[in-house]
Amino acid sequence: MPRSTASLRAYVITRVILMVPMLVLLLTFTFIILRVAPGDPVSTIFGERGNPVVIDRIKTELGLYDPLYIQYFRYLRDVFTGNMGTSILTNRPVIDEISSRMPATIELTFSSMFVASVLGIGLGTFAGTRRDRLPDFATRLYGAVAYNIPIFWFGLILKLVFAVWLGWLPVSGRFSPRLSPPPTVTGLYTIDSLLAGNLPAFVDAVAHLILPSLTLGIVLSGFFVRITRVNVIHAMGSDYVEAARARGIPDRSVFFRHGLKNALVPVVTTMGLTFALLFSGAILTETVFSFEGMGRFVYLAISYRDYPAIQGAVVYYGILMVIISLGIDIVNAFVDPRIRY
Repeated sequence: MPRSTASLRAYVITRVILMVPMLVLLLTFTFIILRVAPGDPVSTIFGERGNPVVIDRIKTELGLYDPLYIQYFRYLRDVFTGNMGTSILTNRPVIDEISSRMPATIELTFSSMFVASVLGIGLGTFAGTRRDRLPDFATRLYGAVAYNIPIFWFGLILKLVFAVWLGWLPVSGRFSPRLSPPPTVTGLYTIDSLLAGNLPAFVDAVAHLILPSLTLGIVLSGFFVRITRVNVIHAMGSDYVEAARARGIPDRSVFFRHGLKNALVPVVTTMGLTFALLFSGAILTETVFSFEGMGRFVYLAISYRDYPAIQGAVVYYGILMVIISLGIDIVNAFVDPRIRY
């Protein structure tokens, strides 16, 4: 076996083995934070007017009176056997809640990433090729402002302007109640509408996606603008670009074949990690637009201290982050052999 292949395999195996302690640490941290915080889910849901006898009985059934170490090991056992428990708030299995809500978050994440990539990479490249000129200053200002806009405030402003004042787009939700949702195949309304050949449903689903996607995508594009600009400037000032110019290669070819191609390598890596973060960053956006995805589910779970729902969501997000991170590391190791050693 060639040395490069063996080193890549060893690197991948090592990263996979490290996933287990990373996940255990995440689960432990989540368990401790939830138990240290004051209050409990049952008392929060029933409120002050709840019957103390009923509350006490439910706490006993849920094992909230058990010693913490027993709760902890029971929690780990359930997680590693695929049992995420039952949501205290909805009385449904947490895995069912995640399965039904995840398609909405996936749809929002992909559309937001599309907006962020087009704006961020486009403007960042534009600014990087015009360093210290007026377009560069204007683009840098956009990046700084966009990335620091509070998501919830920006979402409310977009709703006020485009949904309330102008009436161009829906205020909230994923689909209009006047229309029948398409038959569920993937859970993504846009895809399912196309598969069913239902053009009105597709248009309605896209219309509901526009404002949440713009909210999250524009904010995220500010970060992509800055990182793309820096890498384009660095790539265009590198020795291999200067050597290509010295050989008489046209500037356009030098930029696209040598400069931009190499500048986008770290940008794509960052985009992969950001893509995973979007699943958790969608919490505020989904809450503002009443978008019934994982973000809103987590928000409600945190509001009512729903232990199983919060823990299940953290497990899901943790596994997702680790898998995406592992995939990025593998791609980087394949592209750059120096990472393996």
